[in-house]
Amino acid sequence: MKACIMCGGAGTRLRPLTFERPKPSIPLLNKPSVGHLVEHMSANGFNDIIITLGYLGHNIQEYLGDGSKFGVEVRYIYEKKKLGTAGSVKNAEAALNDGPFLVVGGDHVMDFNLREFYQFHRKNNSILTVGVMSIDDPREYGILDIDVGNRVHRFKEKPSSGEIFSNLASTGIYMCDPQVLDHIPKDRFDFAKDLFPKLLGVGEPFSAWMARGHWNDIGNATAYRQASRWMLDNIRGTEIAGHFHIKDARLNGPALIGTDVTIGSNSALVGPIVIGDNTTIGDSVLISPYTTIGSDCHIDNHTSLLSGIIYDNVEIGAHTSVSGSVIDNGTVIGAHCVLENNTVIGPRVTIGDSVTVHSGVSIWPEVIIEGGEVFKNLLNTAYDTHTDGS
Repeated sequence: MKACIMCGGAGTRLRPLTFERPKPSIPLLNKPSVGHLVEHMSANGFNDIIITLGYLGHNIQEYLGDGSKFGVEVRYIYEKKKLGTAGSVKNAEAALNDGPFLVVGGDHVMDFNLREFYQFHRKNNSILTVGVMSIDDPREYGILDIDVGNRVHRFKEKPSSGEIFSNLASTGIYMCDPQVLDHIPKDRFDFAKDLFPKLLGVGEPFSAWMARGHWNDIGNATAYRQASRWMLDNIRGTEIAGHFHIKDARLNGPALIGTDVTIGSNSALVGPIVIGDNTTIGDSVLISPYTTIGSDCHIDNHTSLLSGIIYDNVEIGAHTSVSGSVIDNGTVIGAHCVLENNTVIGPRVTIGDSVTVHSGVSIWPEVIIEGGEVFKNLLNTAYDTHTDGS
């Protein structure tokens, strides 16, 4: 079976984490999220994969290669300009015109039964089938009104109060027949904004498949942490890749531990957690469930890491508390610091001793903070400052 993964977006809403990687390369459990997606698609029988690339697309191509290590064949099509979601798929038409194909965003994290989705589409005589889920608050999604036969009769993108006629929200995952490409121009065109109204306008039947399971995209820091939390919940036991040095410490799994990891005396680690290779954790360190730590990190004594996502080559000083934060590569954080919930720290940031970073603050790459409290985002004008868009 064939699939198209859209990986062209710039990931501006996830800045500062996407200045040096595209959104599908954001780490989940210490490996690019697109790797988890391709593994799931392979397990569901989608072994012929077309990937549309744009912003920093070479990172994705270098990681996935020809797909053989994932049990699939991967081909790449680059976009020379922004084409929108449907336009991106149209740009890959030559590789998608020989049978039904799945369309999914490169930043999606899910456990849907995609084989069931494929079979549903084949039996339902539609040129397009939308994967939908019931969402408590669908105002940030496109909602669909369907009948008992799963035919779509109405669609509304991001409804406001008084317009919410359904809580069935589009996941942005589609099964398509090649004929749907005839309705997409060779220009910027989106599935939700442009294609769905066009299909309804001309009376072309399309359907909805009600999905079961977990799904989100990592479009912002909150969704990213939710995706990480769900994937950590899937760890069932404790796996240690290689040398593991632990002295008078407590490890209550589940956990995935890399090689040459050292845990100091009187430290407590409670899973699910992930720790990368060559990482050192000092004495009397507390690591709570739903924490991931990358490779070559150093966590000093008497520090607390509570549900954070720590990338590679990060140093965190003694008596520091990190709660629900994301910290990018090469950042150094001093002693006696506090990073409050939902802070996002870019790569190669330097934070001095006794600094408090307040909740929801983002710090751009290579910023230096010598002391005090940080109440608002700190930008670096050497980098783009926009955070709207994809």
